[in-house]
Amino acid sequence: MALDICRRAEPSALVNTVALAWTGWIRTRPAGAMSSSIAFGGGRVFRRFLETAAGVLRDQPSTLDRLEFFWGDERCVPPDDAESNYRLAHESFFAPLGIPAGRIHRLRGEADPEDAARAAEVVLRVATGTGPTAMPRLDLVFLGLGEDGHVASLFPGAPAAVTESTAVYLPVVGPKPPPQRLTLSYAAIAAAREVWVIASGVGKEEAMRESLRTGGRTPFARVLRERAQTRLFTDIPG
Repeated sequence: MALDICRRAEPSALVNTVALAWTGWIRTRPAGAMSSSIAFGGGRVFRRFLETAAGVLRDQPSTLDRLEFFWGDERCVPPDDAESNYRLAHESFFAPLGIPAGRIHRLRGEADPEDAARAAEVVLRVATGTGPTAMPRLDLVFLGLGEDGHVASLFPGAPAAVTESTAVYLPVVGPKPPPQRLTLSYAAIAAAREVWVIASGVGKEEAMRESLRTGGRTPFARVLRERAQTRLFTDIPG
């Protein structure tokens, strides 16, 4: 496990740092390569990050032409619901930058969860050129951190059907409302080429300590153990 930690003193500096890092990452994508696949997250700090990134990219929208957008998780709600991660990204990033709908692959929170998970897997396999047996490799997955150490919608205490799943996306029931959700599996997150975690907010200090200690037992700790490299951007004191 290798962890690259970038700390900032407060949220505005944090989101500025992540936005500049991501726009730099976009600009260095190799010319002629197939489209890059990005999985977005949700939450207040992610909204601020997307708003900041949109401001940086507003004068150079062609920079985004070879990106395909996915999600790490979604609440089982319609896309116009206030709880929808898709709606958050649409309002703060896609609409301001005029991203074509054909490059936005939202999780269908309004559909039957099992059907939505299977459909999302098919779309991701096609977009990444992955066959029916291999795990698709997203180029970059953004994750947040919950007060209990959860990432995406992978919560502590989840059953083996979740923790040991080899699916790409799966339906889960979480402890936070709305409880029904869709999420990338641990296996899919482990397979991603890059994972960037944006951890911000009060009340998460203990979750961070537990996640970073050797033998940590949070979902974030498991992600760190299963990956060769992860980047952490945080304003939580170390």
